[in-house]
Amino acid sequence: MIRSKRFKHLPIVCTCKARRGTGFAAGGVAMPGTESVLGPGFDGLEKREVQRLVLLLRPAKVIARSGEYLCILRDVASRGARLKLFHPLPRDVLMVLELGNGDRYDIEKIWERGDQAGFVFTHAAQLEHLLVERSRFRKRPVRARVDLPAQVRAGSVVLPAALCNISQQGGSIEGDLPLSVDQRVTLAVKGLPELDAKVRWRRGNRVGLVFEQTFKLDELARLLHRLQPFPPAVAEDEKDAIFRRAMEG
Repeated sequence: MIRSKRFKHLPIVCTCKARRGTGFAAGGVAMPGTESVLGPGFDGLEKREVQRLVLLLRPAKVIARSGEYLCILRDVASRGARLKLFHPLPRDVLMVLELGNGDRYDIEKIWERGDQAGFVFTHAAQLEHLLVERSRFRKRPVRARVDLPAQVRAGSVVLPAALCNISQQGGSIEGDLPLSVDQRVTLAVKGLPELDAKVRWRRGNRVGLVFEQTFKLDELARLLHRLQPFPPAVAEDEKDAIFRRAMEG
């Protein structure tokens, strides 16, 4: 497949309208692995309400009361999504799906089998918006919110800090840290490998780091899963899905 220069920033996806009562796309071409986003027992709902199935592999995270879990958004339809997992999910039924651009969607878990899980959106999602994944921010890897004690070594000086979030390529730490931009440091966090990094930015007591060696998505997901649970995430906006979830008690 060749992408034109005009559309090279868009993900490669495949959209299809399934024939009623079949597992084939229009034209009779089988779509391997796309038999049902919602899972067994929900075929009737899909036939009535799911208009399109969109295949895409996009890093994302699921937010539950016990923590944040990295995953891959495997495919979506107008009423649901299927995720590829790197570990079992918590028993929560109601969760939040967050994409790389920060967009969040309330989701309800319908099934989980092996390394995949099916969810329905509690509010209908616009497929076009999901596909383009517009953002006012520069595109960046999905970050998992954490709250872990850490030590930062800068030369012969060791400083206490807290790791606030982490992605495949970097993270942010907080503390009384007399560090300068571009300074090289080593970050030590129990449960994670020792990380050589460079200071990318600083704002008040927050310092952003970029790692010299990046994580694979599945590697980081499994490491963070072993370090759960974390306190529930609470947003300031009452319309925010995480805020509503936390306020439900």
